[in-house]
Amino acid sequence: MTADTTHEQQPSVREEILAYYAQGNEDARLREGSGRLEFWRTQDVLRRLMPEAPARVLDVGGGSGVHAEWLARDGYQVDLVDPVPLHLEQAARLPGVTARPGDARALPAEDASYDVVLLLGPLYHLTERADRVQALAQAHRVVRPGGPVVAATINRFAGLHDLLRQERYFNPQQRARTDAAAADGRHRHHAEDGLFTVAYFARPEEPLAEFTDAGLTVEGQYGVEGVAWLMDGVEDWLDDPERREAVLAATRRIESDPTLLGASGHLLTAGRRGSPAR
Repeated sequence: MTADTTHEQQPSVREEILAYYAQGNEDARLREGSGRLEFWRTQDVLRRLMPEAPARVLDVGGGSGVHAEWLARDGYQVDLVDPVPLHLEQAARLPGVTARPGDARALPAEDASYDVVLLLGPLYHLTERADRVQALAQAHRVVRPGGPVVAATINRFAGLHDLLRQERYFNPQQRARTDAAAADGRHRHHAEDGLFTVAYFARPEEPLAEFTDAGLTVEGQYGVEGVAWLMDGVEDWLDDPERREAVLAATRRIESDPTLLGASGHLLTAGRRGSPAR
């Protein structure tokens, strides 16, 4: 059976989101500075959850291919789907990666055609719960029975923590907007702030229910950055191989502690499509 992409009106991505990523900053974000902590920790968790290569991976909302690149290098067959033209141009240049336009809520893929589905960006740009469940239901549809689905969310108080760390929380206007996002999870777009674009900041329990509603069985949650991302000196620590390994090991140690899941900037939720009844 092929993907159901014949609706009269396909889902559309908000213009603010497309404009934000068209600036071209996403590719460097995970390759430089403190963003490397998110990159290396995501890589660490995925390598433990993924089936052995070769396997067919669908990287939904995969951006410029920062994760698709190492997955292909590890021997996986990687197809990347993203709505941003610049991202598709960047990802298409990577060896072993195919890139095509698409939306997480209407995946251009056949049923049960992938061994793994990753959603490392889409869920936090879908501000409505119904859209997030639809994206996860699409992942459920295109992953093979028994295959894993891993999705990233931004934690509810990540913005508040980040602005405190940057000492921008003391600006009354930014403080008011950050407090509003902490209250309902909705990060609004304010171009003058130079902050993040439209997004939804979730509590750790929210993706659990959304996975379940999409038909996926949840198998674990993993705090990506732990508390290390909030500490002074983390960029310097990551520059030093010995200290970097210590930081990664410490963060791994607390990654699934339920009392600390919400302290991370990002959270990975892993689920699986059930096998067919025998």
